[in-house]
Amino acid sequence: MIGVTEEMPRVVFAGFASCFGCQINITNIEKHLMDVLGQVDLRYWQLTSSDPMPEAFDVAVIEGAVTTEEARAAVQRLRDGAKAVITIGACAATAGIPGMSTDDHEADMDAVYGANVPHVVADGAIAPMAVKDVIQVDFEVPCCPIDPYDFVEVLQHALYGSNAYRRTSTLCGECKNNERGCFYGRDMLCLGLVTRAGCGARCPDLGRPCNGCAGFSPDANVEQARRVAERAGIGAAAFDGALRMFNQPIAVGEEG
Repeated sequence: MIGVTEEMPRVVFAGFASCFGCQINITNIEKHLMDVLGQVDLRYWQLTSSDPMPEAFDVAVIEGAVTTEEARAAVQRLRDGAKAVITIGACAATAGIPGMSTDDHEADMDAVYGANVPHVVADGAIAPMAVKDVIQVDFEVPCCPIDPYDFVEVLQHALYGSNAYRRTSTLCGECKNNERGCFYGRDMLCLGLVTRAGCGARCPDLGRPCNGCAGFSPDANVEQARRVAERAGIGAAAFDGALRMFNQPIAVGEEG
């Protein structure tokens, strides 16, 4: 918590390996955006200004995975300067889509870029990491993309404090409340068995299986989830393959 003072908290937004969709989604709350920004001193935001990052700030909001040594150093500088760090989106929280890359960077870059590898990608490339694997993170806004109202709530917690409990249960409970039926009964793979609750099971409520963008639930039983996939005729391999999109460490057996 930053705490209430006479001066507004100084906030900076920083983006790393991502599509910047989470930052863009924040701007989609046009009706309330100025009220939100009116509570802070917005010192830096790549999407709105080309001014350089200031040296002094209180809150750092970070989108994107860490994929280079330069990014690692930049994230560490943000941590050193901030009283609170907020990550937004799956790329920052779990390494997200960039996390699907392998440790064989040369092969990955060759597959994507061929002979035209940008120097910013080739120089200092490292295995994609979540921000929390580099620095301590104080607050997290999950999903891909984030819900902008979730961001507002988390920002309020960072500025003023909160004793709200973050749920650890899996998404299946929320999905059952929506009474849409289980995808496994329709021979469809869904990651709600192991994904953290909190989004209201929006995708399943719209008829789309969960892809795990909210991150892994600490209450999940991965082995049992794999057995469910096997019994449903989907297979554990397909289940693990789906985990790779947003939960790569879990997919390769590093859970818990």
